[in-house]
Amino acid sequence: MFKLLGRDLAIDLGTANTLIYEQGRGIVLNEPSIVALRQEGNRKIPVAFGAEAKVMLGRTPDGVKVIRPVRTGVIADFEVAGLMLSHFLSKARKKSHSLLKPRVIVGVPSGITEVEKRAIRESIEGAAREVKLIDEAMAAAIGCKLPITEATASLIVDIGGGTTDIAIISLKDLVYSVSVRQGGDAMDEAIINYMRRRHHLLIGESTAELVKKTIGSAHPDYDAQEMEVRGRSLTSGAPSALNISGKEIREAISEVVSTIVAAIRQALENTPPELSGDIISHGISLAGGGALLKGLDRLISEELNVSARISDDALAAVAEGAGKCLDSMEIYSEVLF
Repeated sequence: MFKLLGRDLAIDLGTANTLIYEQGRGIVLNEPSIVALRQEGNRKIPVAFGAEAKVMLGRTPDGVKVIRPVRTGVIADFEVAGLMLSHFLSKARKKSHSLLKPRVIVGVPSGITEVEKRAIRESIEGAAREVKLIDEAMAAAIGCKLPITEATASLIVDIGGGTTDIAIISLKDLVYSVSVRQGGDAMDEAIINYMRRRHHLLIGESTAELVKKTIGSAHPDYDAQEMEVRGRSLTSGAPSALNISGKEIREAISEVVSTIVAAIRQALENTPPELSGDIISHGISLAGGGALLKGLDRLISEELNVSARISDDALAAVAEGAGKCLDSMEIYSEVLF
């Protein structure tokens, strides 16, 4: 009977993807945080959401716009984010057959303002009976099964689309946390700019993302990879294609990667000496889609002399961690706000 009354949900509202975890069932939705809209007068009419809208990126007819309502981990377009969330929530709840509105936990970047917190709460309040927030780095640490309840330090780096959240956690509390507004999207942008500047080739967001996933890397070991990149030539205006090496893409995204490594180094420098020993023995845990960049774990290990490992399900770590809070409220209630 309890299951019919309401299964609570955990949401990872990411710049790139939105994941929904349902209590007792795990991840029930994983869709790109993208909406395709048609503007009619003052009204915004949604045409497609998620994966369906992502396919339209750079290919839309006149009058249809593809929007990412979440930028750098916070809501940039309140109205569109509300439409997207209510669509995703109703899609997730359709599968659960519950009668009551669920309680919802949402992961947010560390250091967001009260105004940004309120925007997230308000965009979900209509579909939930109670909204709680959790720091994304804390949720990722729980999702990576780190011993956050013990008196030992864990260093988590959650590299998302819009932000990289870094935190040192001990005894269910953040000893140090920082959110850098650099992530997977900044890498895509760097690739677009590099192709335009170096090869006079104009490429779209989807192509840049494909290049990053195929031959993008942070370590010279992957420099020999090659792929054909297609776009529009800026010199002739005609469609054009050329072969690009992994080395070029590594150089293109090196500034973003360096920013992330520098932020991790700063976190290590701000660690109390007693906890530094714990981090040396446990290493650095990497989560988020950006952690899957080839060779990033090796580069971090070499640059900082601390072992780094990618968590088992890096993409779902925040949603899984927030979901575990639903399952064990008595243990994790202090980490919610």
